[in-house]
Amino acid sequence: MKRFLIFLLLLVSAGQLKAQSYKKLTDSALRIMWDAKDTVGYHNSLNLYEKAFQLYPKEITSSGYYKASVVAAELKEFDKAFNYLDKLLAMNNEENTTWSSLTFVYPQKEYENLFNDKRWPIVLGKAQNMKAIFFKNLKDRQEEFEKGSFKSLDLTKAKDGKRAYEIIKSFDNFQSKKDINYSIKFRVIDSLNTSCFVSLPANYNPKKSYPVLFFLHGAVQSNRLIEYQLPSWVLGGWNRFYTKYAAVYDVIMVYPKGSKKYNWMGPDDGFFMIPAMLKEIKQSINVDDDKVFVTGHSNGATGSFSYLMKQQSPFAGFYGFNTQPKVRTGGTFIKNILNRSYFNVSTNEDYYYPPDANDSLNVIMTDLKADYQDHRYIGWPHWFPQFDESEPLYPMIFRDVAGRKRNPFQQNIYWESDDLKYGKADWIQINQLDTTAKPAKWHQTINFNIHKLLSYNKKDSLISTDTLVKAFDFPRKSGVVKGFYKNNEFHLETSAVKIISVLISPEMVDMDKPVIVYVNGVKKVTHKAIYDKNFIIANFKETYDRKAVWVDKIDVEL
Repeated sequence: MKRFLIFLLLLVSAGQLKAQSYKKLTDSALRIMWDAKDTVGYHNSLNLYEKAFQLYPKEITSSGYYKASVVAAELKEFDKAFNYLDKLLAMNNEENTTWSSLTFVYPQKEYENLFNDKRWPIVLGKAQNMKAIFFKNLKDRQEEFEKGSFKSLDLTKAKDGKRAYEIIKSFDNFQSKKDINYSIKFRVIDSLNTSCFVSLPANYNPKKSYPVLFFLHGAVQSNRLIEYQLPSWVLGGWNRFYTKYAAVYDVIMVYPKGSKKYNWMGPDDGFFMIPAMLKEIKQSINVDDDKVFVTGHSNGATGSFSYLMKQQSPFAGFYGFNTQPKVRTGGTFIKNILNRSYFNVSTNEDYYYPPDANDSLNVIMTDLKADYQDHRYIGWPHWFPQFDESEPLYPMIFRDVAGRKRNPFQQNIYWESDDLKYGKADWIQINQLDTTAKPAKWHQTINFNIHKLLSYNKKDSLISTDTLVKAFDFPRKSGVVKGFYKNNEFHLETSAVKIISVLISPEMVDMDKPVIVYVNGVKKVTHKAIYDKNFIIANFKETYDRKAVWVDKIDVEL
């Protein structure tokens, strides 16, 4: 019996040790630190950190040393505080910016008790030096990434418009890159920067053009702009399957960083960022202009859907996990999908967008004969990409990327807009709306009712609530252009539109014959298309698109 009791005690002790871990100890220490109201709480927190360091020396993280130094500073245990700060800075490397714990805003509050110690300026100076080296390396790497002759291409020296067109179409003199991962600083406004992280295929060859997939992150309300990103921040975790299958399919991944104000969903301040980032990336690496795609999760998926609805021209296709398919800054003009495609991944336990609403949208997309897929997964919450069970979706997405190609010269087009900033789709552009005009009979709003919403209650249980809301908002009147071209003739129909432009490419028309534009059954323009050098250069500089190269423009006033 005695032996049995000893055996049980040994099992219990072993179980306790097994249940304990570095993470559990430091998590407990952090919670105690947050809840501390006096020195007793801080001492308890520091004791737990030190216990974790002693028991698990090989698992010590920089955040552990950082928080232990903060607690020690609060307790005025200066030797311990500086000891942990020294150990913290010793862990600094390309993937571990430990200097940031001392050089950002928080040191003014967290290390105030250390400021009068003669060791503080020494430690702070060391951290500031590390920061300077880090940002110089980033700058050097970005300069190496951007180095090349494409952005300095001087088309003004071309003898005429046709030669300028040929130079653009034939350019392939991109340079090789030293690395595969680059954090690129991007200017949002004059006084504010963010970043996008570019991950190239391991075998990147500048003589080969590559597909590009932008991933737009969610939770924009709680994110902030930051001038750099580290590989560990973006290539693992929830993005691990993008990393895995991008390598298999030789796809360039791009991870922009958004914030509450500057993002891809709302407000409109940051919507320009993805096309602008694409423009910069195209000047540095060999992008297949007809194979640029957008994907995302949650707010990022809503952003992907918004580019489909508002500014689809640079992109070939759109994807999204747990999408709320709605434009937040204007009307959601569903028929705009007819020029492109959307691959949706939905779950039946998603508070962000209820399954019944997805079902209603699926019916509409089927009726429109749209290129729309909805892959429904049962029993999964909004954060589905977190789970390994989401992996089968990624090869499906990357196979779709491999097989899909943009055609900016497609013969049929449909475009509706309530904002002239987003009046262009491929070869058609709305330049002025006529919102006082009576809409054409075929110009009808598509919408549906949402009757149930999902949410989490105080017990963290998912509940369904009855409601009655419209799926889409339409705060402004819109205009529409639809039609087709064939044999140098454009046949267009318009509604609530005053002025439009038709963009011309030699891949669409015979440049030796006149181009005729009919609008609403009436011949409006007969035009001899030319290679307009100034127009070619100006239009190209807006996008650096080597495939959708427009050589002339026909303006039509209705």
